[in-house]
Amino acid sequence: MTRKNRTLIVAALLVLTLSVVMVAGTGRQNPEQNTSDKPTEKPAEKTAKQGSQTLKIDVDLVLVNATVTDRLGRYVSGLEAQHFQITEDRTEQKVEYFSAEDVPISVGVIFDVSGSMKDKIATARNAAQTFLKTGNPEDEYFMVQFANRPELVSDFTTDVTKLQGKLIMTPAKGMTAMYDSVYMGLEKLKEGTNPKKALLLITDGEDNKSRYTFQQVKEFVKEMDVQIYGIGIVDEWNSQLSAGRTGRAMVEELAELTGGQSFFPDSVYELEDICTKIAVELKNQYVIGYHSTNEAKDGKWRKIRVKVNQPKGITGLNVRYKQGYYAPTSDAAPAPKN
Repeated sequence: MTRKNRTLIVAALLVLTLSVVMVAGTGRQNPEQNTSDKPTEKPAEKTAKQGSQTLKIDVDLVLVNATVTDRLGRYVSGLEAQHFQITEDRTEQKVEYFSAEDVPISVGVIFDVSGSMKDKIATARNAAQTFLKTGNPEDEYFMVQFANRPELVSDFTTDVTKLQGKLIMTPAKGMTAMYDSVYMGLEKLKEGTNPKKALLLITDGEDNKSRYTFQQVKEFVKEMDVQIYGIGIVDEWNSQLSAGRTGRAMVEELAELTGGQSFFPDSVYELEDICTKIAVELKNQYVIGYHSTNEAKDGKWRKIRVKVNQPKGITGLNVRYKQGYYAPTSDAAPAPKN
């Protein structure tokens, strides 16, 4: 089979895999038409450009990105606010903001260039480039590459060609400082101009060089409103990311905690399709906002649960979302420990 034919077949399969299911009888809300779901604007608010519109979000709102799929893994669009039920620490919350619009994203690409990536790095670079090409003009990206230590090789930019050029230049060598790199990525995302934020981690190995521990990274993730997508390349039976290995479990845990997703392909040739799937998912999510009924500013972890009230005739829907957040703190309440 020629390379051209293989590409055409993969593209056709990807279209089937990433099909978006529109729920019959419903449509996406126009924020300018439905005022009942708008957040109450207060003096303190975040503002983000959304195409030609301006989206204003009350900073007191707890915002949750929700990904809804059917049994075949297809993204489900057309749901409305009444289809979602959200609880915080088992107490039901009132949905006060809802959107299904494609909003700009701030994204960090965390790319492994350690020695173990030597035979895979060319294909992994192509996959990362595919991910970058699928964004919108208002999306912004930065890139961290890591081996013995993380390095910010490209600051925030909307010009993806700048990042693509950096991908080509770096040789694969050294050890794997994965935790330090994720930590750097989280710090950098604080500078992002878009309320919606995500990290894409591409690696093939378990951490063996970081100063930060996994627990420190996990706690930092819980403090941030960031979705993490991890791609762990598993191409050998004794890979550090094979089933049951510590490295794999940690990538899975970070993704699950944030409402993202983790992938462990057996071949580097699956990377391009996976990167496309992640990019499509980020553009097919619902944003749900509520004011917590718990007004205590105690800095404690609050667990979130989102349930989909499935429309008539629709069954087997699954929803992914972040597991919780730290409550704000007052001057008298100590911040959560790292």
